[in-house]
Amino acid sequence: MVYIGSPPQSFALIVDTGSTITYVPCSSCSHCGTHQNPSFKPEESSTYTAIHCDDLDCELGACAHSSNLCNYARHYAEQSFSSGFLARDIVRFGKGSSGLPRPLLFGCETTESGNLFLQHADGIMGLGRGSLSVVDQLITQGAIASTFSLCYGGMDEDGGALILGSLTPIDEMVFTPSNPTRSSYYNVVLKEIWVEGVPLPVKPSVFDGRYGTILDSGTTFAYLPAKAFDVFKDAFVRGVKDLKEIDGPDENFQDICYSGAGNDPDNLSSYFPSIDFVFGDDKAISLAAENYLFRHPKHAGAYCLGFFQNEDSTTILGGIVARNMLVTYDREEEQIGFVRTKCTDLWKTLSAEARSASDNDSSIPPFANGDTDYEWINPSMPYLPPNRHPVSDSPHSPHQNNSQPQGKNHSDTDVVPKKRVHISDACSLLSFQLYVPFVGPCLRHLHVPLMVILVSTLWK
Repeated sequence: MVYIGSPPQSFALIVDTGSTITYVPCSSCSHCGTHQNPSFKPEESSTYTAIHCDDLDCELGACAHSSNLCNYARHYAEQSFSSGFLARDIVRFGKGSSGLPRPLLFGCETTESGNLFLQHADGIMGLGRGSLSVVDQLITQGAIASTFSLCYGGMDEDGGALILGSLTPIDEMVFTPSNPTRSSYYNVVLKEIWVEGVPLPVKPSVFDGRYGTILDSGTTFAYLPAKAFDVFKDAFVRGVKDLKEIDGPDENFQDICYSGAGNDPDNLSSYFPSIDFVFGDDKAISLAAENYLFRHPKHAGAYCLGFFQNEDSTTILGGIVARNMLVTYDREEEQIGFVRTKCTDLWKTLSAEARSASDNDSSIPPFANGDTDYEWINPSMPYLPPNRHPVSDSPHSPHQNNSQPQGKNHSDTDVVPKKRVHISDACSLLSFQLYVPFVGPCLRHLHVPLMVILVSTLWK
């Protein structure tokens, strides 16, 4: 939950590491869907300021001369679209957040289409690299250190954390380099995938196509290039033990699903193969079964593979890979860290620490000297359908709001499918505090941006 304006107006946002702009529907929106909360009303905020053509913050924006407003536009791979104008107002983060209110730039939506129009969430919180990113703005203001972390609860768990700023170092965390010049996506060098202790016969270059291997908290599942997926799928199938193969939840998708594994996610390793990622620096992380499986929505004790083929050469590691995995995006040291943890326990620990710090010294602003801000989320992830084309063929670089070739347009194309779904009664038993992209399959017929919800973010 994010609160914008004075007095604050509430919005449920999808936290997305693959987007660089935060936006919510504006009261002047001519084509916006019905979302969780009412649209933002600029006229009711005493601290609201529209960004005009002559504003320095519009140097990279497209100017609408008829209205003298600085416009933005955002295209997504699954063909949804958001546009509007830039504004600045006081932003407060959700309950439990230790951060003081901050003046931040955001998009005031006047048009949305596709899945953005259909989704239950109000909008998107961009955590990617770019001048409009929430992270970049807070870093520029000296509000947080140049790092943040995300942690999502397990297959059947609520709870998790978005940590803006640095954490106390964790000895067990595995760090691997991330090249900020490769693209605006957070990337790693994936060298090998091991299944049941055996490396796939795939050259490292296969995982390094186009944008390389990217982490996108707003994409629900994982996507491998065809040359890697075919080999991975075969190795996975060979590694499944004593289970019955069954049809997937949707006849339009050739899901790989099995029944007979029981309902306890902690026992899935007895039936499904071990999977390990080896990075370019030979550091490695092991995935639990919940990091590559999702529950079959129609059969108890049945599970389906959450890795799919990408028609593009980019490798995408979505939110499913981060279940009960604390992922730290260390921008200052240009590295990304991974450590298996119980995200619900982390949530409780951070909450207690934040309360203790506040009780001990309320005179110290939580954001002072690059301190850390905590935001708690319920990362049960609404189910989203696999996208056959998760990466766009657009020639435009993704998320390059601050580095367009012409340097004059906030309009850009997102190469990752931000799948979002309007939660139906099938998911009503799930309680989300923020929007995040996974959870047990609820809907499949809607093509929704995955950034989501997992926004990588949080579902309500």
